[in-house]
Amino acid sequence: MTDPDQRLKRARTAFVRQEFAAPLATILELAELLIEDARRGGDESLVSDLERIHSAGLLLREQLGRLVSLATQGSLAGDDSAALSTSLRHDLRTPLNAVKGYGELILEDARESGREDLSGDIATIMAAADQLLGQIDNLFGLTDKGDLALSDTSPLAGISRDLVGEIMRSIQPITSKHHSNLLSGRILVVDDTEANRDLLSRRLRRQGHTVATADGGRSALEAVAKSQFDLILLDLMMPDINGLEVLKQLKANPVDQHIPVMMISALDEIDSIVRCIEAGAEDYIPKPFDPVLLGARIGASLERKRLRDRELAFIDELRVEKGKTEALLLNILPATIVSRIRNGDVAIADSFSDATILFADLVDFTTLAGKCSPARIVDLLNSLFSAFDALAKEFKLEKIKTIGDAYMVAGGIPEESLGHAHAVADMALGMLDAVLETGKRFGETLEARIGIHSGEVVAGLIGQHRSIYDVWGDTVNTASRLESSGLPSRIQISETTYQKLRDTFHCEFRGQVPLKGKGMMRTYFLGGRVNNPS
Repeated sequence: MTDPDQRLKRARTAFVRQEFAAPLATILELAELLIEDARRGGDESLVSDLERIHSAGLLLREQLGRLVSLATQGSLAGDDSAALSTSLRHDLRTPLNAVKGYGELILEDARESGREDLSGDIATIMAAADQLLGQIDNLFGLTDKGDLALSDTSPLAGISRDLVGEIMRSIQPITSKHHSNLLSGRILVVDDTEANRDLLSRRLRRQGHTVATADGGRSALEAVAKSQFDLILLDLMMPDINGLEVLKQLKANPVDQHIPVMMISALDEIDSIVRCIEAGAEDYIPKPFDPVLLGARIGASLERKRLRDRELAFIDELRVEKGKTEALLLNILPATIVSRIRNGDVAIADSFSDATILFADLVDFTTLAGKCSPARIVDLLNSLFSAFDALAKEFKLEKIKTIGDAYMVAGGIPEESLGHAHAVADMALGMLDAVLETGKRFGETLEARIGIHSGEVVAGLIGQHRSIYDVWGDTVNTASRLESSGLPSRIQISETTYQKLRDTFHCEFRGQVPLKGKGMMRTYFLGGRVNNPS
């Protein structure tokens, strides 16, 4: 390097250091003076916050020294320096965030308590932080282009009174009028820097939120697994698991993907923002953040979360109500008929060449009803017919309807099945047992007549109001006549049904029986299965 180049390098180094020296000195020196005053006044809370500002200033001085050294050596120029520049910018903005954040908290308290002297000094510190922030962004903006000079302006001689005044006007005391309309929520603050976590937590608690903290990506994921949150404020750069990876894991988990995540980072490059938004972030706020803007964005995010929660609750409610409607429909209509209705089939009528119909009726029920209270009769019928319903479900048969003490069931509809007559016979035997058990439980002598016939039927949906699925035809009439002409506690079947069951069930020939409107008909009494004689 020639002598002129060395002189230019030394001049640039001195210029860069001078640019940063004045605002940094303002932060450190004013913080030290205010700490002494606060200690004399016994205000330990104020001392604690001022010491945090002073510590952040010392860290800032250390980082700025590193930055000046690298900048004047030309280490920040060129494509290979991108990662180093990003890291340095993050490291510099982090302590500046602490200075501004704690300064805002102190300034709010000072304005509320009428401490104008303290307000002015804190505003000066914050103005210095703003000056440094601008110089840092200016430096990185220019070094990205390979220019190591900071600006063409003169070195800072002090902090502008206009800037101090603007800061004091912009920081309003946190009173109910500023956030009375903001929603409160349970928020998780994730940042590996303790000062950042503390600042955000205090700020959010002042706004009425419940706050939990995590010091890294791994602990954040553990916290989310254990508790429910309305919002997550997530730092981008963390040593164990970076914020972008945490965000991706949250959005990949069906249980957690609905939680809104707001990224807060010292990096405000457009590519970082785009990556986070594409990964599912709700918002992205650069450090140091403006407290009013942060509060507004958090409020908006919580409002969207509330709306999403209501939407999900409404969807769940609709799902529950749909399930109830589905169950009600399936209690009234066969599942295949319900499916056809959903598919737009309005005129449902089908012919079945081979089905089996059963009618059952209680013997002398009118006499029983006359000596019992209505409530007891309803209770008895409900108990008995519930047992019949269970049998119909067990044997996959279709309950058609009940009329008073009569019960009607069909096999082979609405879906054809080869063993419908056997299933109906098994149910009929179970029905006789259910009648005896129900009578014993109610202390009454109960008997039933059952008639079964097989043949062709027509089935369909009848009516538009309180529609029912019904069957009709000669087979239905014959089964009804077999029931009414039968004997108590016996199952009377037709010749047609007998031919289907004779090899499987014990059947007793009754003879020729007159059926109303049908004439004489050969009938049989059904017994138990051949391999399990009754």
